[in-house]
Amino acid sequence: MAASPHLKPDHACLIVHGSDRPGIVAAVSAMITRIGGNIVAFDQYSDDPTGGAYFQRVVFHRPGFAADRPAIEGEIAQTLAGFELEWSLTDQSVPKRMAILASQQDHCLLDLLWRHRRGDLPVTIPMVISNHTTSAEDVRSFGVPFFHVPSTPGPDKSASEAKILELLKGNVDVVVLARYMQILSGDFLSQLGVPVINIHHSFLPAFIGAEPYKKAKERGVKLIGATSHYVTDDLDEGPIIEQDTVRVTHADSAAELARRGADVERQVLSRAVLWHAEDRVIRHGNHTIVF
Repeated sequence: MAASPHLKPDHACLIVHGSDRPGIVAAVSAMITRIGGNIVAFDQYSDDPTGGAYFQRVVFHRPGFAADRPAIEGEIAQTLAGFELEWSLTDQSVPKRMAILASQQDHCLLDLLWRHRRGDLPVTIPMVISNHTTSAEDVRSFGVPFFHVPSTPGPDKSASEAKILELLKGNVDVVVLARYMQILSGDFLSQLGVPVINIHHSFLPAFIGAEPYKKAKERGVKLIGATSHYVTDDLDEGPIIEQDTVRVTHADSAAELARRGADVERQVLSRAVLWHAEDRVIRHGNHTIVF
């Protein structure tokens, strides 16, 4: 597996969000200078300069960051104590642990595994869990452990969810649903306690259920697309991370629509995963700020 260029030793990412007020940028910049750091990326956004919501992402280089992290966190806490702000600090040399849940459609799953092997994603993949065994050998060919957890028949999925939680809890930082065709319960999400990223076609809610591309063809759609979002208790209504579309015509068959839809799903999901892994996404209510 190739080393990821996104993993940078002695680099940290500081996320700040809360109520906007004068002096935040100056205070953060002065603090980073004071601790011996050098800012290499700085993004900010305010929805209202007079007390609105404020968001900031700062990446800085600081030799010996890992060893001195406790002292640096103390400096950050002291600096931001006078502001109405929340903050988090991550080590940009440490990859996030990303588990993948999948079903029978493997295009998003294999794309993520391929990008990971190339070093395009700053993550480790400790496991793939699927309710089918069709992709088991493909997954293992990438050197990734594969676990088969069949879905419990009927509406009550608590038994299968309990088995999945046994595998995930304490072992991952994020979970990606790579066309995992099961609905996760609110109790599962609460117990898991890490972000879950989903991908699906963007026909919802117009074409619900099976064969959405066939329905889209019959309706004569001219755009198809994909949406990647964080999973919440509300089905397919979580904060959106990324979306994209491609144009189609009357000459495209339903099968061609599905093929092109799979392409855009792969691209949208990989971008969402990359941006999350690089701490570029800040959740705010039911939407996101993506730097």
